[in-house]
Amino acid sequence: MEWPEPVERVAAYARAAGAELRLEEFSAGTPTAQDAAKAIGCELGAIGKSLVFDCDGSYVLVLVPGDRRADPDKVARATAVARARVASAGEVEHATGFAPGAVAPFPLRNVQRVLIDRLLLAHTHVWVGAGSDRHMAALAPAELVRLARAESVDAVVDAALG
Repeated sequence: MEWPEPVERVAAYARAAGAELRLEEFSAGTPTAQDAAKAIGCELGAIGKSLVFDCDGSYVLVLVPGDRRADPDKVARATAVARARVASAGEVEHATGFAPGAVAPFPLRNVQRVLIDRLLLAHTHVWVGAGSDRHMAALAPAELVRLARAESVDAVVDAALG
């Protein structure tokens, strides 16, 4: 099967790393965590949202469960900066090499660090963006941590989205 170029980049990176992951295309599209959970048929918390923050001029990708919001103050503390702000759409593409709504947590072009919220580690498998707004990858959290070189932190607002 031939994948679009950004999805092939994700697949090639995973193959080179000897990773076990499942890439799938969803005709309904998966640009948001809610769309992805509905298309996949999984709980929202098993979707790993890839969010990009500008942390004092360095880009940091933060993986949080689909049913949570990232806490910029916690991201700033985890990266030892004064302020973390959500990156603009242009910054997201520059930092990751992927369009907003299609961000995969690997491979990344200009991201200095990857953080993963601890809540994602509790799942057997998590689903993450795979390079397009129609493709997702399923993998074990430990494999996600390895591939993304992610550091486990507390990065979410305390209450789940309602």
